[in-house]
Amino acid sequence: MSTVLIVVALVVVFAAVVAAVLYMGPGRRGLKRRFGPEYERTVARHDGDTKAAERELAERVERHGDLRARPLSREAREQYVALWAGLQEQFVDAPRQAVAEADRLLARLAEDRGFPAASTYEEQVAALSVHHAHHVDGYRRVHRTARADIATATGTAAGTATGTGTEELRAAMVEARRLFEELVADHPEDHARHAPRNRPSGRAHRFHAPWPKGSGA
Repeated sequence: MSTVLIVVALVVVFAAVVAAVLYMGPGRRGLKRRFGPEYERTVARHDGDTKAAERELAERVERHGDLRARPLSREAREQYVALWAGLQEQFVDAPRQAVAEADRLLARLAEDRGFPAASTYEEQVAALSVHHAHHVDGYRRVHRTARADIATATGTAAGTATGTGTEELRAAMVEARRLFEELVADHPEDHARHAPRNRPSGRAHRFHAPWPKGSGA
């Protein structure tokens, strides 16, 4: 009888090991596939500890994976598009102010889309990373840039002249625009209540205007 129990125990242990291996393999591939560059950034932030990074990413999916985007009306979409176009024009003469406004605009748009409130920035970014993993770092970049310039300007009249360079600001805006386009784009859920019957389908509001060059350098 004891021999039978030992054999059964070994079989159970072996089955558990096999199940764990099968689970971890597809799980890791699934996280890499879902998060793309965000996976690598998270691993780097954990100093190469893939297990810690994967635990964090899995927790994000558990918290925010079921989030469904809130519909955005045509009027709201057009207003956001106009506001971002205005920021691109503003960048020529006031690049730092434009970046700070872009940071706030992205936060508000994400919240309007149903992501966590802008007041909980880290949680908002975590949720965005689950659903927009390939572009969320653009939001981080404008946020860091905006906060860095505020810190630089604090207590010094010449602060805005010694902060981040204009080309870095421009790069941050370009990267952030990719997330903006994802959030403001025309999605199926937007048609449930707001779309008129003759409204054209597709991503009608994607940006194609050139980035403004000028005296902002």
